[in-house]
Amino acid sequence: MSDQPAAPAPLSDDELRETLDLLSTVLASVSDRVDAQTDAMDRLTKTATEARQAAFAARSQTSPENYGTLVGDTIDGRIKDSLTRITQTASDLIRASNHTQEVLKKAGEDRSDALRQLWDREQKLDRFKSRLPWFGLGAVVLALVLTVTLPRFLASNPSTCAVLGASWTTTTTGVDACVFYQR
Repeated sequence: MSDQPAAPAPLSDDELRETLDLLSTVLASVSDRVDAQTDAMDRLTKTATEARQAAFAARSQTSPENYGTLVGDTIDGRIKDSLTRITQTASDLIRASNHTQEVLKKAGEDRSDALRQLWDREQKLDRFKSRLPWFGLGAVVLALVLTVTLPRFLASNPSTCAVLGASWTTTTTGVDACVFYQR
């Protein structure tokens, strides 16, 4: 069983494009926030340095241990929410990246399947093309056979003999025959 949550349903191209646009907007926003946090941390560092100098100056009046704890809590309290949001955004970006990789892998597989089907069709067409001359030869042989046998078959029946324009007669030897007379 996987520790990762189930992947969301695949997105359409428009949804992927919109998601990527949103992710880039979020990333730009996170970058701006990180820059702002960096400035804030620089100011906090400066403030902490000044406070430390004041604490050394007023050592007899304050406890450095308590003052350091107070400064640390203040700094931690100010950046804790930002760090939590940055961590969540990074996790979301990793999840979206994994989903995008899965979608691209599926698209590659679909492309491979389509190319394989196209190749199979081309192979069938090539086999048909190689057999086409044999079909033509078979048709010519069939036409020749029918040219020879069909009139003979038709002339063996009195009604089809009449359709051919011949006469059904009995020969002197007593054999029925389909006869064509010249006029």
